Amino acid sequence: MSKKAAAKTAPKKAVKTAAKAGSNSKSLMTESRVFKPSAEFSKKARISSMAQYKKMHEESIKHPDKFFGREAKELQWTKPFTKVLDWKCPNAKWFIGGKLNVSENCLDRHLDGPRKTKAALIWEGEPGEKRVLTYQQLHREVCRFANVLKRNKVKKGDRVIIYMPMIPEAAIAMLACTRIGAMHSVIFGGFSAESIKDRVIDCGAKIIITADGGYRRGAVVPLKKNVDDALKANDTPVETVIVYRRTEQDVHIEEGRDVWWHREMEYVDARCAPVAMDSEAPLFILYTSGSTGKPKGILHSTAGYLLHAQMTCKYVFDLRDDDVYWCTADIGWVTGHTYMVYGPLALGATSLMFEGAPNWPENDRFWKVIEEYAVTVFYTAPTAIRAFMKWGDEWLTKHDLSSLRLLGTVGEPINPEAWMWYHNKVGGGRCPIVDTWWQTETGGHMITPIPGATPTTPGTATLPFFGVDAAIVDDLGKEVGVNEQGKLVIRKPWPSMLRGIWGDKARYQEAYWSEFQGWYFAGDGARRDKKGNFWIIGRIDDVLNVAGHRLGTAEVESALVSHPAVAEAAVVGRPDEMKGQGVVCFVTVKEGIKSGRELGEELKRHVRKVIGPVATPDEVRFAAALPKTRSGKIMRRLLKQIAAGELIKGDTTTLEDINVIAQLAAGGED
Repeated sequence: MSKKAAAKTAPKKAVKTAAKAGSNSKSLMTESRVFKPSAEFSKKARISSMAQYKKMHEESIKHPDKFFGREAKELQWTKPFTKVLDWKCPNAKWFIGGKLNVSENCLDRHLDGPRKTKAALIWEGEPGEKRVLTYQQLHREVCRFANVLKRNKVKKGDRVIIYMPMIPEAAIAMLACTRIGAMHSVIFGGFSAESIKDRVIDCGAKIIITADGGYRRGAVVPLKKNVDDALKANDTPVETVIVYRRTEQDVHIEEGRDVWWHREMEYVDARCAPVAMDSEAPLFILYTSGSTGKPKGILHSTAGYLLHAQMTCKYVFDLRDDDVYWCTADIGWVTGHTYMVYGPLALGATSLMFEGAPNWPENDRFWKVIEEYAVTVFYTAPTAIRAFMKWGDEWLTKHDLSSLRLLGTVGEPINPEAWMWYHNKVGGGRCPIVDTWWQTETGGHMITPIPGATPTTPGTATLPFFGVDAAIVDDLGKEVGVNEQGKLVIRKPWPSMLRGIWGDKARYQEAYWSEFQGWYFAGDGARRDKKGNFWIIGRIDDVLNVAGHRLGTAEVESALVSHPAVAEAAVVGRPDEMKGQGVVCFVTVKEGIKSGRELGEELKRHVRKVIGPVATPDEVRFAAALPKTRSGKIMRRLLKQIAAGELIKGDTTTLEDINVIAQLAAGGED
């Protein structure tokens, strides 16, 4: 589509203030731009109309046995299931009596046809190395490493810690665990030695797979040293550490405990039969933060998780055999599990894997990768998109991004300004955007557009995926009205739902099923517009109470970023004697913009105009950057402490740049 044609079809209405700006429950901001799927995209899509989506969704809710029984037949079963679902809240069992193997579904079943020689993984390292593993080659490496695990006494049901850089061997290790029936627990490479130790002890892992180091912005992350520090006191169950040679730096090798990956691979062959696993057999544990400070070991099982991963890649990303698909998430997070490894490989797609940061060595690294590999489907986080906006369009316009046909976002609500930039600048006005809401606990997409069917509006994740019965309720469990804010709940079980918290059944019940009897409470706030679209406001903890008015921080952030000077913003509350909570905004401006008191006052007026008087910020602080983890998540708990004038408490080891905290605590930029 030409730029002139795109301009003609682009809606002109933007963000506006709702009529009832004084209400304490109505959403204060609306968005009226709507983008319908192009006829060309819909024609080729698996789901090509809203009528088709609605029919399928209705069947998935009213007749889940029929719907998911049919979908599950696309998996390769060692033993067929006899019953689709057994549900006794909060415990779900899916595909009862069935047996399958995840690695067999991701690899072996693709070897009998043309996918055998198709690229399964494309990898680019931060320094620039490139590798391609076909399905046949990946199968061989997974089988060999599965035999390495068996050689090191790993058996069915054992827990294996994976603490690796973003290299193909991380995915190989995951798939090798699934091949022999061991549970893996991947730890993000930015976590500290203490975090590793806590997770090792909690899940009782007896083996760790790591590397000498990994690359990050030209520096080496000392992964092996962190493992050594975690095991220093010799008070964990770990018996073996397998070390992959990545950076070639000198590392300590503990005699009798540590072994080299490459040497172990010399002793094994490339034949390893997949172990048939029960549908409900535990697949992996992935730790997520908890309100008590102790990480929660989220447990996912085999068949239901794999089916949901495959289905969402099929319907949400509409992945095809000729796609080059790139999910930019780290493998240490659930997005990397579901949408870099298991979902794409189960569907037989080509998945791109990248080690490094989007601005190393320069700000156009992502655009170079897209151009070089002709990426067709691109899935990244709103935080990254806002960073791209801040760096400027010139980094993007140097590259040919015409291969892209679909864009996606994940991780947090995307503000309309970033959505529009993503649509116009990255997608050239032609690519549908799937704004996906889900969690570590849900295993896969829960609320998301279907790209060939769903009309999209900037800022909303739109409608529930198949099998997802979502609602927004008040504190008593009653559904709220149109555009009223409430708590987002899921009222029926879905295949990829978490099966518990490792070793803590009581905490599982308390954390997810105690707020509303029989319903899963996501912990997020949301509203629903008159078209039925879900607007995720953010964590309930991030909803402010300003003079009796409930105010979603995401709405204030969206208003700030809609100002032409602002690249990124984070909003938190601080105690206020008069209002209960005051609104504090942390703002990063675009390149070439001068920050200061004058701009701060202008931004206050802008928020007041866009949302209403109740949302007027009490304070605007400027900084060159916001405190983020290496995965791009803004650490709002630290901002809350800064806003309240408190000392910084809690773990800060995952911060991308610790100096950001010092600058913000000192008052930010002048």
